[in-house]
Amino acid sequence: MTNTVKNKVTPFVENVAESTAACLVTMVQGNLLLLGLSHWVIASQTGIIAGTAAATAIVLAKTDNRWIIAGILGLTTGVVDFFVHPGMIGPIFVEAIVTGIGAAGLSYGVGTAVKRYRARRASAVEPGDFSA
Repeated sequence: MTNTVKNKVTPFVENVAESTAACLVTMVQGNLLLLGLSHWVIASQTGIIAGTAAATAIVLAKTDNRWIIAGILGLTTGVVDFFVHPGMIGPIFVEAIVTGIGAAGLSYGVGTAVKRYRARRASAVEPGDFSA
């Protein structure tokens, strides 16, 4: 896969995965032993729709700011989650808000960790340094 295709596909996949994961964890209120097929179906719907919407918005915004990316993903995940299925926690909108916050947190955390990993990897072996 070429670098340009990889650079465009990777953020989309990350957004879908983070949105789906946040939805899954919130639906079962953290008890992953309760996960069933219906949870996966609902979370996948939320993740695909929210991840696609967020990836599109991020491309249009032309930003690589982690805070903005996390905010966009959190907002889209919360809105999509509200419309995909009814909330099970408190008032109808609470689960969607919690899911959005979870997706934003995952997005920021994973994005920051990947950025640090790439920076360390790039600085560990300088191009042309064969002394190791």
